[in-house]
Amino acid sequence: MAGRKRAQWDAGRVRALRQHLGLTQAALSEELGVRQQTVSDWETGVYQPRGASARLLVLVAERAAFPYQAEPAAAPPASGEVQA
Repeated sequence: MAGRKRAQWDAGRVRALRQHLGLTQAALSEELGVRQQTVSDWETGVYQPRGASARLLVLVAERAAFPYQAEPAAAPPASGEVQA
């Protein structure tokens, strides 16, 4: 998966995306297929979106022309290599 990038979704970015879209937490949660409490937890920094939720946020952000930063995904360690 060389060259693949992953967005880092912190509380501020999630809130900024939602506001950019003009959605309530409930409406964004419905769009993403998650609970409203999950969106609230992301926006307050209790949890960060990960996995499929993070990828959905990327798709929504790109569709809405929302300026988010994607960072290169960490490469898995080489076979037999020990991580510190």
